[in-house]
Order: sequence, then C-alpha cells, then structure tokens
Amino acid sequence: MALPHKIQMSNASVPLVHEVEIMDEAGRLKTTYIPGERPLTIYLDKREVVTLMTLGSAPEALVLGYLRNQRLVEAPEDIESIQVDWETDSAAVKTRRSTVDIDALTSKRVVTTGCGQGTMFGGLIEEMSQIRLLDGPNLTQEAVVALVDAIRAHDTIYKKSGSVHACAVFERLGDAEVRLLHFIEDVGRHNAVDSISGLMWLDNKPGRDLIFFTTGRLTSEMVIKGAQMEIPFLLTRSGVTLMGLELARKTNLTLLSRCSGKHFEIYNAPERIIFSKAG
Repeated sequence: MALPHKIQMSNASVPLVHEVEIMDEAGRLKTTYIPGERPLTIYLDKREVVTLMTLGSAPEALVLGYLRNQRLVEAPEDIESIQVDWETDSAAVKTRRSTVDIDALTSKRVVTTGCGQGTMFGGLIEEMSQIRLLDGPNLTQEAVVALVDAIRAHDTIYKKSGSVHACAVFERLGDAEVRLLHFIEDVGRHNAVDSISGLMWLDNKPGRDLIFFTTGRLTSEMVIKGAQMEIPFLLTRSGVTLMGLELARKTNLTLLSRCSGKHFEIYNAPERIIFSKAG
C-alpha cells in the first residue's frame, strides 16, 4: 500500500480459528472450530497504554485505529512504526512527534459495554457536543437491502466458529448498489470498528459518504466511533441502547437497527433514507 506518510508496520498474522474436540449431548466425540483470543498490550513510545483482547486478524490496523479513536495520536504522520510481536503479545508504537498529553487523557477511564469490556479515555462523551455531521447524503432502501445481502453472503469466521462480532464499511456505487471496502471480525465489536478506523486512516478515506455495519449493538461507544469517523449511517442487525440513541441525535447520525433481509428500523435521522415506491 503506497502511503504519503509511510508507517513501518509488521504483518503479524496468526491462526484465527482452532480445531478442538468436543462431546455432544449423546456422548459422541466430534471436532469443531473456535476463534482465537489473545491479549495484545499496546506500548506507545515504550509506555504501556492498554491490553486489548483480540482475535488478531488485523492487529496493526487495530492498534492504529485504537490510538486514533482514543486521540492518543493526532495523525498517521505522527507514527514512525507499529511492530506487533505475538511471542510477547505486544504492539510497540514509535512516534515521530507527540503533542498529546497522554497523562491527562488516560487519567479518566470509562469501561464500556463492549464484549470483553472496552475502554474509553478522557472525556469522549462530553466532547461529542463538538461533533455535528452535516445533513445528507441519502441512502435508498434498495441499497440497505443490498448491503445486508452482501453481509449475509460474505465468507466469515462466525459461520465457521461463532463467538465473534463483525464490522464492515461500504461505499455507494449508485442508487441501489454498494461496494464492500473493509470487513473485520474480532472477539469484540469495539476492536473490529477500531481496526476499520485504522484502515480508513491509512487509506486517507473520509467517512462522509460511507455506510457502517456491525453485528453488535449500537452502544454509546459505537456511535462515538462512528461520529469520529464522520460516517453518517450506522447499521446493525442487533439493537440500539438509549445512550447510543441520545448521542446519535446530538451528532446527527442515522441509526438503522434490526437489519435482516428487507426489514430494518430507523431510530434517528430518517430523512436520509429514501424509500422505494413499492415501500
């Protein structure tokens, strides 16, 4: 990948699923697959920041997206290297420069409702008052259905082993067509969205015209991350929490819940959705 700001990064791939022997209700032995779960401790300029529990499918992107969404680095240009080492379960991040007061940000920690428990540093919820997405763009009902169909057809770890969440980001190709840009699965949805955020940062891809999908709940944390990426559409096959909805109203995010087949429910900013004439 050609980058205007080249970051030296490892490519620390690991097995994502593992074969295990189990016994069923009739006492029969069989083999099945379960996803991996690994601790990954992030060190920022040799300073320990956090330990994430992760599947390990895109660890470098996860680290980059986490640092971005927690405002621990300001731009990709600030980072010289990200090196993931699974022998020590660590990710060493070296910066070129840092203007972030890490002590001030990490002094306030909120444990979120993310699977495996996510963490937010600083006053991210309070800072949402400074984010207000512009009105538009629009998304057709046909495009929503096409997106859900694309997710259902996608080859996933979940279909093989279960026990993971998926996040994906799409772009519109027309009134009724969408194209998948990134698809990430992890043991927690907060890790999956951070990984996608990191990939978007590397690609210098703005979120203005994109659509985000997750298999997990649209909690306050997920809405915060969506607003930070400036993505106007957040879709889930699951539900929405009250704080997630309140933050979506403040930031002008369109939330679609219970997306399955042709069914969906709009919880905020329905004016962005264009219904088909057949409705």
